[in-house]
Amino acid sequence: MRREAEFFDGDELTLVYIAKRLNEALRLEDLLTERAIDYYVEPDTYSGGVIFRRTRVGAFFYVRAADLDRTRAAMQSGGYRSFLPEGEGGKTGRSS
Repeated sequence: MRREAEFFDGDELTLVYIAKRLNEALRLEDLLTERAIDYYVEPDTYSGGVIFRRTRVGAFFYVRAADLDRTRAAMQSGGYRSFLPEGEGGKTGRSS
């Protein structure tokens, strides 16, 4: 379920996804809610584009570190690839 930052007070949160479009963010919210996974989402900026780099705003999804494996499994079943920090071989985005 979508939660406010105060709900996670003292818990370590891990970035699992950056949604670049509203409909993508809404689908992920539905998926996480259906699976009873508590998450926090906030708008933030990211750089996008290959030839012309631009700063854009996306929806950044965070979950508790303890829920990470369950979240990644849910996202994979829904066709999403979770965000993995640099050096862990991951990407952001919806899988093709």
